[in-house]
Amino acid sequence: MAKNQRDELVFVPLGGVGEIGMNMAAYGFGPAHRRKWIVVDCGVSFGGPELPGIELIMANPEFLEENADDVLALVLTHSHEDHYGAVLDLWPVFDKPVYATPFTAAMLAAKRAGDGIVENVDVTIMQPGKPFEVGPFTIEPINVAHSIPESNAILITTPIGRALHTGDWKLDPTPVISAPTNFDRLKKIGEDTSTPLALICDSTNATKEGESPSEQEIGDNLAKLIADAPHRVAVTTFASNVGRVVSIVRAAHKAGREVVLSGRSLHRIMGIARELGMLEGLPTLHDQDAFKSIPRDKCVLICTGSQGEARAAIARIARGDHPVIDLNAGDRMIFSSWAIPGNEREVIDIQNLLIDKGVELVTANDALVHVTGHPRRGELKKLYSWVKPEVLVPVHGEAIHLQAHAKLGREEGIPNVCEARNGDMVRLFPEPMAYPAEVRTGELYLDGLVLCTPEESGVKGRRRLSFGGMVIVSLCVNGGGQVVSGPDLVVEGLPETDDESVTDLIEDTITGVIKSMPAKRRSDTEVLNSALFKAIRNEVNAFWGRKPNVSVFVHRV
Repeated sequence: MAKNQRDELVFVPLGGVGEIGMNMAAYGFGPAHRRKWIVVDCGVSFGGPELPGIELIMANPEFLEENADDVLALVLTHSHEDHYGAVLDLWPVFDKPVYATPFTAAMLAAKRAGDGIVENVDVTIMQPGKPFEVGPFTIEPINVAHSIPESNAILITTPIGRALHTGDWKLDPTPVISAPTNFDRLKKIGEDTSTPLALICDSTNATKEGESPSEQEIGDNLAKLIADAPHRVAVTTFASNVGRVVSIVRAAHKAGREVVLSGRSLHRIMGIARELGMLEGLPTLHDQDAFKSIPRDKCVLICTGSQGEARAAIARIARGDHPVIDLNAGDRMIFSSWAIPGNEREVIDIQNLLIDKGVELVTANDALVHVTGHPRRGELKKLYSWVKPEVLVPVHGEAIHLQAHAKLGREEGIPNVCEARNGDMVRLFPEPMAYPAEVRTGELYLDGLVLCTPEESGVKGRRRLSFGGMVIVSLCVNGGGQVVSGPDLVVEGLPETDDESVTDLIEDTITGVIKSMPAKRRSDTEVLNSALFKAIRNEVNAFWGRKPNVSVFVHRV
């Protein structure tokens, strides 16, 4: 007798749960093996020193590809790279609609044009407070405050239950240009008891007590720092934080200063904001070419590079190789940002260069010049009390953040707290339960222009080369075992000193092996190849203390 199949609402994180970055989540509705799916967000994370040559990392969509016929749409909460940065790489495969706000759609179009991407995606504009239907799902964007315009939580409604996917958010009542978090709508969600609710919620600041400061407070502090500066003021922040840039511009104008922008991403994003009417009433923003014509005590520079990017404006200024801009002793440099984990060293290096130039440095350690766009524990508690979830699934965080969030949810009396990681399948309704490792997941690397799995990438070989260098030997032997050409030698990445030469050592080793072998054995290319390989590795290791990467090519002529 066949099993009675029932409708279920399930949540599957493909990225961003157990790590910071590459957020991608799937929601499925229907009986097992016959579900329809929507995807929320499609982001990237960034490769570090441990992944040489890898710029971007994204979630492997293999699970979605296996169910491609039943994948209905992609919904984007906002246009930060960790939420939308992989759309143009991954989504054309599905050829399904993408729902985004006007600002996010414009950011996506600008990214496509800037990166020279041929593939396009079908974008449908969505507006906060206006629900729309996608298959069995009713989807409602809800405005939330964050550090980029038009951020949204997503309310997903099905016949058996609802899921509130918060995206990135905080309870900021006074954002600079964006609408504040829609408190009233969130409270009404909790008042609706007709259908149970699951809360899939940002965990980034779940370890921090209190509430995140308002963006308005940051603007007030920046205004004071600009007003009392004796000379130039330079500020670096995230280019996407349009509200922060607007605060700086207003503060500069109030202090009687002109504003100069430097950095392509800053110009691109502010251009989009201007086209969408977000910069009405702001004074003129000058390009970097105007920098030298503005008196030193009348200039505020806003530049890219808050994360230590080597080619960004502030890095070039700090190194002294910017074509137009320089900062001098007595100028004030404000880092209106925090270093994303993994970027600390690069940021500190830039700050040290600026200090050596005599520039006065102001960071978030010195004054309230930056605030997170994510909720602290006090804000999480308020959200719980408003929406009254029956189920909590902590997302958007590393293990320490997810654990703290889960513990807080239990302490606040949420009946079902499901701790999940990438690849887990969480049944939200009915009967909430997490099923670990139900879905194949993983990562894709953008290796240059090639999108590949970690196994397909050349990272493993690059790591070996970075540690052990490279030795290549090529020679030709005839049938009588005589060396008729070579040996030719290439040595890269091994130490060379005036007193000791590793190249000389390798050449002597090769000569020794050839002389020690009878001609008949030398005529066997495999035997000679193996002998040279082992001897070179062993001799270099004895000299250097490391085994190099050795490639030997013995040709029979």
